[in-house]
Amino acid sequence: MTHPRRRLVIVVRADPVICGHSGEARNLAEVALTRGFDDVRLLTWPIPTLQAAGLPLKPLDRLLPYSEGITVERPEPVGDYRVPDGRHQAGLTGRLVELLAEPLRTTCLSMYLAPHTTVVVEAVAAARAAGFAPDVHTIAKAVGSDVTNVIRSCLREGRFGAATVLFTTFLANDEVVAVSEYTREEIVASAEQVDAHCGTTFAEQCRRRVTVSYPPIDSAAFLDLDPAQVDAALARRGLERDGYILFLSRVTRAKGIHDLLAAFARMRCRSRVKLAVVGTGPALEQVRAAAAGDDRVVFFSDVDDQEKPLLMRGCAAYVLPTKPEPEFVETFGIALAEKMLSGGGPIVTTTTGGTLEAVGDTAVVIEPGDVAGLVAAVDRVVLDMPAAERQDLEIRARARAMAFDRVAVFDGLFPQGTPAVASR
Repeated sequence: MTHPRRRLVIVVRADPVICGHSGEARNLAEVALTRGFDDVRLLTWPIPTLQAAGLPLKPLDRLLPYSEGITVERPEPVGDYRVPDGRHQAGLTGRLVELLAEPLRTTCLSMYLAPHTTVVVEAVAAARAAGFAPDVHTIAKAVGSDVTNVIRSCLREGRFGAATVLFTTFLANDEVVAVSEYTREEIVASAEQVDAHCGTTFAEQCRRRVTVSYPPIDSAAFLDLDPAQVDAALARRGLERDGYILFLSRVTRAKGIHDLLAAFARMRCRSRVKLAVVGTGPALEQVRAAAAGDDRVVFFSDVDDQEKPLLMRGCAAYVLPTKPEPEFVETFGIALAEKMLSGGGPIVTTTTGGTLEAVGDTAVVIEPGDVAGLVAAVDRVVLDMPAAERQDLEIRARARAMAFDRVAVFDGLFPQGTPAVASR
């Protein structure tokens, strides 16, 4: 029997959850197998628990398999009904302690501070207190909504004790990372508010320690798409090349779907293209009801990871009019970068959060919430933009997005002392 020598544990909301850090975890895990890690584990939640939480989930029967060497663990909860909260977290923490008790060099990455970073910090402390002396290096990555949702809600509600716990837990790791420069700035700004109220020194520590690691993307899944596969996928959905505007994201107000629906009703191009709303989310039924009777709006809630790039490639324009909301601000926009790799029609998006870090000058950009501007931008892209300009945007977007390839991102986050190789 061969014993592993080096382990990577990622504590995360993994597949089937539809979220950016689920994809990040998969991509980092796959690259880890080529970078000297011979035991890679995703420590995550039981599927019934994810379903009960109401999270948007991918079709369970079409999840992409992980490579051999990657183990997805979903520990059962600890305790019974008398422990209404924390049972699943106790299961995650306990399993991580068991892994840390093994005499194996381990890197542990947590994505989403509450509760995954808490799991890591508590497990490492317990393993050391028990005398296991784990050989472990911890990295906490703030994926964005940790700050824009959890920490900001603490500040809005005056719950500075909870914010103090979050920052203390975050900074207890060996390395602290943000998913974008925008997220890093928000972390520092939030820390300044806590410091002003509590007399702490979190902001100085965050300025000094927090670095940026952009989301890793499997570029090979989006490049050089077979035209026949694109056409077949569109035919199955009743679509035609350049015959639809694509919204592919979580269906929620913060992603701008309500603005897009209102804008589409006023667009000149609606006589030429449909609006394809692809995804699930808390606002899906409300948006369906609002679009009832408009046969130019179609919905697809069962698109899997293999079909996604094909729909991106065939669209006349990809539109993500994301806007700041109290519960969420777009901190990067992984779908934007994926679309940049796929090619196809131009991107129309907004200046919200970290979106410009993703698209740079390769998209048509408007202000968030500007419905009239959205109408004009999409009409120009679909009806008036010259073919040469469309091609220029596509070429420059693809070149920019290659900076987010999962191999390059992995080697920046986990330096190995070896040169990065192409992922293709």
